[in-house]
Amino acid sequence: MKISIVTVTYNAASTIVDTLRSVAQQTHRDIEHVVVDGASRDDTVEKVRRHGSRVSHLISESDQGIYDAMNKGAALAS
Repeated sequence: MKISIVTVTYNAASTIVDTLRSVAQQTHRDIEHVVVDGASRDDTVEKVRRHGSRVSHLISESDQGIYDAMNKGAALAS
């Protein structure tokens, strides 16, 4: 059974690495990690690219708020 984890971010450079490490430490074999960023102005996206070894999808674009971002992530999840 695949488990999909959707992380929604906006200017989360100070905390995103902790989240990425937490997901990477999970032992379930079939995990997909979707990160939806709301066009952050800090280095959130760069940190995801650098530390997100288990990130299967990353998008960074303006959205209509947290629920719009969650819906985008759900649409990308398999």
